[in-house]
Amino acid sequence: MSEHHFRYILPDGALILASASATRAALLTEAGLDFTARAMAVDEDAVKQAGLAEQIEHGDIAVTLADLKASRLAATETGYVLGCDQILSTEETIFSKPKNRKEAETHLYQLAGQSHQLLTAAVLYWGGRRIWHHLSVSTLHMRSLTQAEISTYLDSIGKAAYSSPGCYQLEGRGIHLFTKIDGDHHDILGLPVLPLLGFLRERGLTLSAQDSSSETLMNYQG
Repeated sequence: MSEHHFRYILPDGALILASASATRAALLTEAGLDFTARAMAVDEDAVKQAGLAEQIEHGDIAVTLADLKASRLAATETGYVLGCDQILSTEETIFSKPKNRKEAETHLYQLAGQSHQLLTAAVLYWGGRRIWHHLSVSTLHMRSLTQAEISTYLDSIGKAAYSSPGCYQLEGRGIHLFTKIDGDHHDILGLPVLPLLGFLRERGLTLSAQDSSSETLMNYQG
């Protein structure tokens, strides 16, 4: 007896994630979406610095970065190309991923005892043009931290500290750094899943069962 594997598919093109982020890929996988992932390099620091110099809103910079990733991949790939970016922002500063231990310590020292925002942007291309974008804003309140606490925390997570601007992963030990979080969990992890799914349903996103032996798809309205 054959087994059925359920997944969500789109009727007029495959979903391609323009990112090497394991976290974003995991969010799409957990939602049951059928997709592939391909990293698309963008000089993020240059885009951020240019945006700050022109006094562009931090959220617009995040959307621009997501758009660049999606548009560049869409130039060579067909289907739905999803570009994402996330910026950690205070009123005056944009934080980039730390390059080393010293920068990580500095970031946490500056953020400790303060509130900051995570601006999460997603852009979707289809047929060579942008058909959707979304920006979510989450506010995170970090508790006061001593230098010793910062050092011990960074020791405990190792190189994972360099994978995000705030040096934390809320799905892990980073949750201990906060007193309050205002925002959707998926948005904070880097992908506005609920708005994305809402739009994809409008484009015909359907739950299908694939017969593992015959590769036959049976559609169920999702």
